[in-house]
Amino acid sequence: MEILKYPSRDEWAHIVERPHLDMKALRDTVEGLLTDIRTRGDEAVRECVARFQGADITDLEVSRAEMEAACDRVSPELKDALSVARDNIARFHESQVMNTTRVETTPGVVCWQKPVPIERVGLYIPGGTAPLFSTVLMLAVPARVAGCGEIILCTPCAPDGTVHPAVLYAARLAGVTRVFKLGGVQAIGAMAFGTESVPAVSKIFGPGNQYVTEAKQQVCRYGVAIDMPAGPSEVAVIADATSDLSFVASDFLSQAEHGADSQSILFTVDEAILEPLQAEIERQLALLPRRELAEKSLSHSRLVLLHDKDELIDITNRYAPEHLIIQCADYAEVADRVINAGSVFLGAYTPESAGDYASGTNHTLPTSGYARAYSGVNLDSFIRKITFQEITREGLQRIGRTIETMAAGEGLDAHKNAVSIRLGKLK
Repeated sequence: MEILKYPSRDEWAHIVERPHLDMKALRDTVEGLLTDIRTRGDEAVRECVARFQGADITDLEVSRAEMEAACDRVSPELKDALSVARDNIARFHESQVMNTTRVETTPGVVCWQKPVPIERVGLYIPGGTAPLFSTVLMLAVPARVAGCGEIILCTPCAPDGTVHPAVLYAARLAGVTRVFKLGGVQAIGAMAFGTESVPAVSKIFGPGNQYVTEAKQQVCRYGVAIDMPAGPSEVAVIADATSDLSFVASDFLSQAEHGADSQSILFTVDEAILEPLQAEIERQLALLPRRELAEKSLSHSRLVLLHDKDELIDITNRYAPEHLIIQCADYAEVADRVINAGSVFLGAYTPESAGDYASGTNHTLPTSGYARAYSGVNLDSFIRKITFQEITREGLQRIGRTIETMAAGEGLDAHKNAVSIRLGKLK
């Protein structure tokens, strides 16, 4: 890990930089794959599955028999845990249901919004180094709460064509409609364009590696919406001399073990914690089964010592972390000044893992600094809001002249006439 002490603000750009690939090569590779999928459909998808997933499969969709067999293999203990998590996630997202309010902006002019669920959504669940069945709940539960009519899920299969049983059980528990054995760019392309087997969706959700993120951004050019550019996972931790360093180290490593391109950063004003924290991270790292992945992540992770609280907060907001853990003594005061973060975890007993699994908040969050402009997935992510308005005769007489004046000022005479003709009738 890199340790930086009292960096100048000119050095902050380096500190908040994320690990990344050659973007031109990445763009070109993804674009070529998407073009092939758009042109050749299932045939191209199957070739990608064989090439990138190492699986030679005929049926891209998980069958009912496969679903039943997989659900039977999930332990009762895990089933109970998934049920608790689902209920908490549903409860939190149900609290976000919007009430339609009619507003009379001027006497005789009434406006309102109507929330309408997206009819068909696509969920991407990474496979990679871990079966992220928790992400199934994070995406499918709010989609179901929102009232989406069809929920399509893509997740990579193993070389033998099977999907992790817990992923399939979570899909059934959360109300997913259909599951396909697709990972990576091929999953995004299939859901965006539609193939002989995979229906096209209106919006795609879910995290992934940089290839998945690039694919999601590219398919936006074809009229497909996405939740956000959600790439490799990251965490920033704010700690001080009062922090329990075993807690801090465990939070640091919880993100590092996601993958080699994940990142963890510590921000502190207490130099005395740097060496013991580094030692504690090494101690816990040695015990992790996924040590090799975590070590690669730690190679671009950092411990940063700042002069004062103002600097600490400023650099945190500049980093705009996906996850922000605040474990300092005055965490509530610091939290009030946070303006850029995906999800914030307050106090010593609020690990990021709680949000990842079962507290109820959503763990699909903006990464790579996108928290400066994007929210994490929430109920609104699955809803369109259609505006309505109704104007009476009196209402048009009240605002008609305003509309005419503005339309004339923009030189749009047909717009002006649409009002003038009506006003003439009213006279």
